[in-house]
Amino acid sequence: MIKAIFFDLDDTLLWDQQSVAKAFEATCRAAGHKLGVDVKQLEEAVRREARELYASYETYEFTQMIGINPFEGLWGNFLDDEVNFRKMKDIVPGYRKDAWTRGLQALGIDNPDYGQELAEIFPLERRKNPIVYDDSYEVLNQLKEEYRLLLLTNGSPDLQHTKLKITPELVPYFDQIVISGNFGRGKPDPGIFEHALKLMKLEKEEVVMVGDNLMTDILGASRAGISSVWINRHEKERNHVTPDYEITSLHELLPILAKL
Repeated sequence: MIKAIFFDLDDTLLWDQQSVAKAFEATCRAAGHKLGVDVKQLEEAVRREARELYASYETYEFTQMIGINPFEGLWGNFLDDEVNFRKMKDIVPGYRKDAWTRGLQALGIDNPDYGQELAEIFPLERRKNPIVYDDSYEVLNQLKEEYRLLLLTNGSPDLQHTKLKITPELVPYFDQIVISGNFGRGKPDPGIFEHALKLMKLEKEEVVMVGDNLMTDILGASRAGISSVWINRHEKERNHVTPDYEITSLHELLPILAKL
């Protein structure tokens, strides 16, 4: 019998990719007004430079293990106590400036001062645009009546709590919130799922994991022996990881749970 549901946060309940896209659009539009650059070309250039820079830092392996992507580095503060987060806190100011400056340079504009300005605009725009999927609250309201809920998210505790702070309505739904940066390892490591089970005092057969990422949420649940539901809202292609169920809207979760 299913007693609890573990939910991923980013791109499962929160539409993080769209929030990032809106922040890029607003920031690049500011550059377009000031410098006449092509907004889309600048976004593509900055995304490319950010990925390349991010992979060059000594913290990259850690960010891969914990689950922190390059665009979170463009707006997170990483005010966490763990040593690698302290390193990230020191790295990100230069990383942001360099990503935007190099993006401008890719379009033929050498202006580090304006790169710094854009680096400061982007975090403000990202914080202005927290987007919760339309079905998140509706379904959570229905589930809360019958199931215990746990949030299981990869990332920096400081940044994930910032996301929850700017979407405060989400927090009360959850009995527990587990963040990989606190635990020390991220999904798909089965250890973080086992940790979540212990917190809830439940067995793996009593839980279902719902998430958008095959390589973290679904693979990790499988490794921990937990049933998985892949929410594929945006027509992603399958890979070698096979979820127990696939849905395109959280509303489709309800009949699955009724069967289980």
